[in-house]
Amino acid sequence: MNILITGGAGFIGSNFIYYIFEKYPDYHVICVDALTYAGNLATLEKVRKSKRFKFYKEDISNRKGIYKIFEETRPNIVVNFAAESHVDRSIEDPDVFLQTNVIGTEVLLDACKKYGNIRYHQVSTDEVYGDLPLDRPDLLFTEQSNVKASSPYSASKAGADLLVQAYCRTYGLPSTISRCSNNYGPYQFPEKLIPLTILKALNNEKIPVYGDGKNIRDWLYVDDHCKAIDKIIHHGKIGEVYNIGGNNEKENIEIVRLICKELNKPESLITFVEDRKGHDKRYAIDASKMSSELKWIPEMSFEKGIKSTVSWYLNHIDWCNTVLNK
Repeated sequence: MNILITGGAGFIGSNFIYYIFEKYPDYHVICVDALTYAGNLATLEKVRKSKRFKFYKEDISNRKGIYKIFEETRPNIVVNFAAESHVDRSIEDPDVFLQTNVIGTEVLLDACKKYGNIRYHQVSTDEVYGDLPLDRPDLLFTEQSNVKASSPYSASKAGADLLVQAYCRTYGLPSTISRCSNNYGPYQFPEKLIPLTILKALNNEKIPVYGDGKNIRDWLYVDDHCKAIDKIIHHGKIGEVYNIGGNNEKENIEIVRLICKELNKPESLITFVEDRKGHDKRYAIDASKMSSELKWIPEMSFEKGIKSTVSWYLNHIDWCNTVLNK
């Protein structure tokens, strides 16, 4: 079995590669990554020399390059993690998000259609649903929730999702979509809240928090996410959307304070900065479809997960320096 994983040198993609290597010893992994600022081959050091692993440096929006990779490797399954994903960057430069997230997805779908109607899975985000009010904890995003993007990033991901659904219906391409909540864990690029807070605290630097820090996110440990995608690509229903959540709603300021406490750093390092434009207030996932149809539930508690994540960054400062000084 050949599985092609795009964005495999990034955060979630690399964790998924390690997961596949461990669980499926007969699978061959083809990793495609453009190695932009958030992707680094140092992340894949443990598998790079394996005969079961092949790496291609390529932008998924480069049709000629992607078609050549498909011709050479003939994948049975494609999982698309490749994406520009940082909201702040999308506000500053929307164009690159549209190029990678929309055009790149279209190129991959065309390749899957051209080279044998290949099984395709799109890794999306709960941000396509917009946000929920802070005073309605009873409201959750379901797969039937309206798509209502707030940022150029989430709009580009929503556009990609619609393309996947269109290719499934129009061309019969066997595809699925997953929409996950905020991930955390090893190998996350240090621009995101949790690794950024860890590194700032370790260096006794000011820790920036948007607005009043009351925005709420549902946190999902990356290994639980990998297990969920495994369930979907092997047992999910073609044409379906699956929400993947961690059942861990936390205010941003609560996360920052937890990390300061874990590192024995003073909360005086926290500094509140001007809020992000169009900042979503709350994300919350209803993952009951994953539970009922695919028998998946998140296993990692946030308390254990955050301790494990902090410990990982403490033990991998060299990796952090490598990716930051790329």
